[in-house]
Amino acid sequence: MSEYGSLRGPLEALLFVSDEPVSVMRLARILEMPETDVAQALAELAREYAADERGFQLREVAGGWRLYTHPAYHEMVEQLVLSWDTRRLSQAALEALAVIAYHQPASRQGVNAVRGVNSEAVIASLIEKGLVREVGRDKDAGNAILYGTTRTFLEKFGLKDLDDLPPLQDFAPDADTERAIRERLSAMEGPLFDDEDDGDDDDRTEDDDSGR
Repeated sequence: MSEYGSLRGPLEALLFVSDEPVSVMRLARILEMPETDVAQALAELAREYAADERGFQLREVAGGWRLYTHPAYHEMVEQLVLSWDTRRLSQAALEALAVIAYHQPASRQGVNAVRGVNSEAVIASLIEKGLVREVGRDKDAGNAILYGTTRTFLEKFGLKDLDDLPPLQDFAPDADTERAIRERLSAMEGPLFDDEDDGDDDDRTEDDDSGR
């Protein structure tokens, strides 16, 4: 039996019971096999599933490998089971997450500047969900907290690393909008709101974000 053939069953069993990406190193340690053999077997397994158009896929995400249902069947799967989507992100949270993902490390003031509304509540929600974390302080902006995405973010969105983020222009309807987005992302200088005024936004207040 080939090396792949002998590893196929054990790998499927381990991946099936895991609820998070498993690294090649950990799998190799459990299987007592060289990492190169395990990595090659995983890649072959992923190709096999894709070629056979199976109802699930094997993807390399967030530093490990994990089984996912095929995107073509997501709507049917959602009708059958409750997923992490029970903590579905609001539009406000998605906006804030996008700013942080594409411009990390980003401060709350920076996210405010891009969104045009106080984002304290939604950032707190993203931290609670494990998608965002504190990554440092900006000494040039009053020691403001800087935020970045987490390994959980990569896992939940099926990304191997941040280089897998789709190009920003994919979300802009035209060149002018893309340029405006980039300008706002790069012009994060100073808070749009004073801390004392966090509760007194204009018509679009934290009420928009409270649903998380």
